[in-house]
Amino acid sequence: MYDAIFLKFLYDKKGEYMKAYQIGLYEKAMPGDLTWREKLETAKELGYDFVELSVDETDAKLARLDMSRAERLEILKLINEVGIPFGSMCLSGHRKYPLGSSDAKTEARGMEIMEKAIKLAADLGIRIIQLAGYDVYYETSTPETVARFAENLKKAAMMAARAGVVLGFETMETEFMNTVGKSMKYVDLVNSPYLGVYPDSGNLKNAAVTYGTDVYEDIRLGAGHTVAMHLKETVPGKFREIHFGTGHVDFKTTIDTAWEIGVRRFVTEMWYVGQDNWRADIQEAHDMMAAILDKK
Repeated sequence: MYDAIFLKFLYDKKGEYMKAYQIGLYEKAMPGDLTWREKLETAKELGYDFVELSVDETDAKLARLDMSRAERLEILKLINEVGIPFGSMCLSGHRKYPLGSSDAKTEARGMEIMEKAIKLAADLGIRIIQLAGYDVYYETSTPETVARFAENLKKAAMMAARAGVVLGFETMETEFMNTVGKSMKYVDLVNSPYLGVYPDSGNLKNAAVTYGTDVYEDIRLGAGHTVAMHLKETVPGKFREIHFGTGHVDFKTTIDTAWEIGVRRFVTEMWYVGQDNWRADIQEAHDMMAAILDKK
């Protein structure tokens, strides 16, 4: 049933395959008090192909993992009616409950979140879950937390394999995993087709400024393993809430390089922080990125 619903978004009325890429909208770009329907309709009206669902560390977002069967079916009904899916999930809840935590209860909660997130993704037809790329966040990283993170990743990949859902590391703002090269160490270690890289353009650019890495050579290290890309604007030392086109990310070269290695799914990552012109901001970001992608 789920596949029948989602396949219709990939083909036009003549049954011909549509454009060569998909561009999604990060859910947090919209006001949090919008209904599910309003969020889907907004994304569709502004030209997006899907919405990236957020499951962050707040209790309200984590509660989504415990939605009833009826609630999940209602979302599927809305997806079918509106004509746009939740195409990926940003799972940042592991910031509070990391897979490498030294606290056994926190670690167990992190694994529970992982299992429930994969189940929710499977139920809603979500193909890709973006994982936070760090062993711990609010704790001190140690060789033990790193080892625990690696072992739990192997378990998570097996959960994902069972459900047919792909996991991808976000390159983060912290030193632990701020490049594709660092992400690939764990991808190679786990060695599963269900674990890849989901890099963040802004975080990669800031890592390059700080550590002297080459953004585009780094992106190429993920060839064959990059499942999607976050398109986000940054400035040196600041990682979020930068208006598209006002920072230092070279989106054209970034997209060109990602395209070169086979990436065809992109998400504009931005945040609603109370601004009145949030719809215009979302539209502008879409149009800037689509102008690059439409030339492919």
